Amino acid sequence: MVTKKKKKKAHVPFRLNMLFFAVFVLFSMLILRLGIVQIVYGDDFKREIERTEDITVKNPVPRGKMFDRNGTIIVDNSPLNAITYTKYQGTSQEEMLEVATKLAKLINKDSKKLQERDKKDFWLLTHKKEAKEKITEKEWDLYENKELKDEDIYKLQVERVTEEDINSLSKDELEVAAIFREFNSGYYQSPQIVKNDNVTPEEFALVSENLEDLPGVDTTTDWTRQYAFGDTLKTILGNVTNSDKGIPKEQLDYYLSRDYSRNDRVGISYIEKQYEEVLQGQKAKVKNKTDKSGKILGTTVVSEGKRGKDLVLTIDMELQQEVEKILEEELWKAKQNGNSKLLDRGFVVLMNPYTGEILTMAGKKIEKNPKTGKYEMSDYAYGTFTTSYNVGSTVKGATIYAGFQSGAIKPGDKFLDVPMMIKGTKPKGSWRRTGFGVINDLRALQISSNVYMFHTAIKIGHGSYTPNQPLRIRNEGFDIMRGLYGQFGLGVRTGIDLPNEAIGYPGKIDPGKQLDLAIGQYDTYTAMQLAQYVSTIANGGTRIQPHIVKEIREPVMEPNELGPIIQEIQPKILNKLDGNEEWLKRVQTGFRMVMQGDGTGARKFGSAQYNPAGKTGTAEAFYDGFERKKFGKIPPQVMNLSLVSYAPFERPEIAMSVLIPWAYQGNNGTSYNNEIGRRVLDTYFELKKERASGGTRQNDEANENTNENANEQQAASGQ
Repeated sequence: MVTKKKKKKAHVPFRLNMLFFAVFVLFSMLILRLGIVQIVYGDDFKREIERTEDITVKNPVPRGKMFDRNGTIIVDNSPLNAITYTKYQGTSQEEMLEVATKLAKLINKDSKKLQERDKKDFWLLTHKKEAKEKITEKEWDLYENKELKDEDIYKLQVERVTEEDINSLSKDELEVAAIFREFNSGYYQSPQIVKNDNVTPEEFALVSENLEDLPGVDTTTDWTRQYAFGDTLKTILGNVTNSDKGIPKEQLDYYLSRDYSRNDRVGISYIEKQYEEVLQGQKAKVKNKTDKSGKILGTTVVSEGKRGKDLVLTIDMELQQEVEKILEEELWKAKQNGNSKLLDRGFVVLMNPYTGEILTMAGKKIEKNPKTGKYEMSDYAYGTFTTSYNVGSTVKGATIYAGFQSGAIKPGDKFLDVPMMIKGTKPKGSWRRTGFGVINDLRALQISSNVYMFHTAIKIGHGSYTPNQPLRIRNEGFDIMRGLYGQFGLGVRTGIDLPNEAIGYPGKIDPGKQLDLAIGQYDTYTAMQLAQYVSTIANGGTRIQPHIVKEIREPVMEPNELGPIIQEIQPKILNKLDGNEEWLKRVQTGFRMVMQGDGTGARKFGSAQYNPAGKTGTAEAFYDGFERKKFGKIPPQVMNLSLVSYAPFERPEIAMSVLIPWAYQGNNGTSYNNEIGRRVLDTYFELKKERASGGTRQNDEANENTNENANEQQAASGQ
C-alpha cells in the first residue's frame, strides 16, 4: 500500500512538468512569431497602417461667355454664394444625417423637390425601430437563412412605409431630409451643391464660421447663366443642365469618356450644346491625400481652373432686337384681322450672302395661355431652321434656272399665259384669272406667272400639254427639279452650325404634281433654306454654309472684354451652281423686276433707295398650328406668305427671307410678308447709316408708312 502511494505521487509532478514545458514551447513560438513580424515584416505593416491615398478631385469652372458681332455681351455668368458637401470614402449614412441636421439649423432649405421615395428613405433612416417592425418574423428568419438579402429587406420596408408615416415628418425634419438628399446624391470626392439659390449673406457667414463642426461641408462661389437681353434669341442660345440633373443619362457614357463628372452641368440645346466642349472650360484639379479610412490629411492644388472659351456670334443684337420688334408688331396687327385668326408664327432671317454669317434669326410664336386664356407671344427663333412650310412662288427663280440647265427652255423663251385645261382637273392658271398673254422668263418672274412655270416643268419632264387632254409627263422631272433646287439650298440641309435642322418634307412622286412643285406648292422649306437660296442667287451662284458662331476667343479676366482669337470661322462653300453665268443673271434681273414697275413686290419696295431685288410668294396650305386639335380631322385651308430679297442689287450685302405660315384664310389677304420685309430692310440700312455717321438712327416714318393705305390684296400678296 505504501509503495503504491509513492508511485502515484511521483506521477503527478511529471504531468505538471509536461504541461509547463508545453506552455513554454507555445510561448516561445509566439515570441518567435512576434519577433519575425516586428523585425522582418515590421516596416511593411507600418507602411500599411500609415498608407495614404492620393485622389484627384476636379472642380467645375464657369462656362465661356457669348458676345454678339459688335462685342456686346449676350450670355454671361452671374456669381452665386453656394454651400457644398463632399462625401468621402467610408462616410456612413448616420454621419451624413448628423451633419445634415446641424446644417439645417444654419440655413433654410426648400423641401419642395423631395419626392415620395426621398421621404420614405429618410423616414426609414430616422425611425429604425419602426422600420424593423415593418418586417415579419418569418421574413427575418428567411433573412437569417440568407434566403432574403439586405436589398430585399429594404425594398419591403420601403413598400410598407405608409402615407401616415410620411405625414408624421415635421417641417424641420423635411428640411433635414432635403439637405440629406443633396448629400446623398453626390459622388465620392466630388463636391455637390447643397444650396446655391438665394443663399443669404447671413447663411453664408454662419456656415463658414462652423465648418469645423460640419465635416464635408464647404462654402464657395458658384455661377448661373445670365442673359443680358432677356428672351431675345433665347431658344437659339440654348440651355444648360443644373447641378441636380448633371449629365443627361442618355449622354453619360459620352461625357464620362471625355473627363466629365456625373454632376457636371452641360449644354443640352442649340449653341450651348453644339459648342459644349468649347464653352465648358478646363476644370480646377485638387489632389486630396487621405488615410485608409478616407480622412483627408492634406490638399494640394494640381492646376488652377480656367473658364470656358468665349464665343463671338455672327448675330447683331441691336438689329436682332429691332427685327423682333417689327415681327411682333406686324404679327399682333395681323392677328386682329378677321381673316388671320389662325396666324400664330412668323420668321425673318438676315444673312451675309458672301460669308454665310447670320445677322438676324428672328422667330415668334403666338400661343394661348391655358391659365389666362389670353394669347401670348414668345421666342421661336429655332423655328427658322427646324420647321418647314409650303412657300409658294419664291422658288420660281430656281424653277427658271432648272429649265435653263435642263435645256427645257432658253433665256427669252416665251409661253402663252392662259389657264391650262388638263382633263380631269380644275383649270390651273396664274393669279390673274384671264392670264398675262405671251410672256418671257423675265416677265414671268416679275408678275409671278404660274403658267410659265407649268410649261417649264412639263418640258423638264419631257412631257406635252394639249388642252382638255390628260397631261403627259415623266417622273424624272422630279429628280431634275429637286436636284437643282438642292444646289440652291432648297430641300437639303443648309449645314447651319446648330443641331436639329429640318430639311423639309418632299411630296410623293406623282407626275402631275411636278406643276405644283414648280410653284412652291408641293415640297416644304424652312426660312433658313430660303435665306441660303436667295444668298446663292445674290452672290453669283455659290451656296455658302450659314453659321451663327463667328469666332472662338480666349477668356480674359476683365469683364465684357474679348480675348485673343483662337479660331475664326471662315466661309464654307458647299457647292456652286452648274450652268451658264447668263442663266443666273436672267434670274437676278427677274428678281429686280419683281421690286419695280408692276412687279408683285413693287408697291411696297418700289420706293426703296437701296435698290432691292427679290421674289414674293403665296402658297395654299392647311393649318397645322398650335390649335390644330380643335379642328378635328379636316384642318381649315390657309395661305402661307413668303419673301426672299437681297440688296443692293448691284453689290449685295444683305440677303433676307420672311416666312409667315397660315397668314390668312380666303382670297382677301394682306401682304404681311412685304410689309415686314420692307420694314426690316429699312431698319438694316438705317442702322448702317447711323453707325457710319456716328449719329442717332431715326425711324424714317415716310418709309415705314409708304403706301400704308394701298390696296395690297391679290396682285401684291406674293404670287
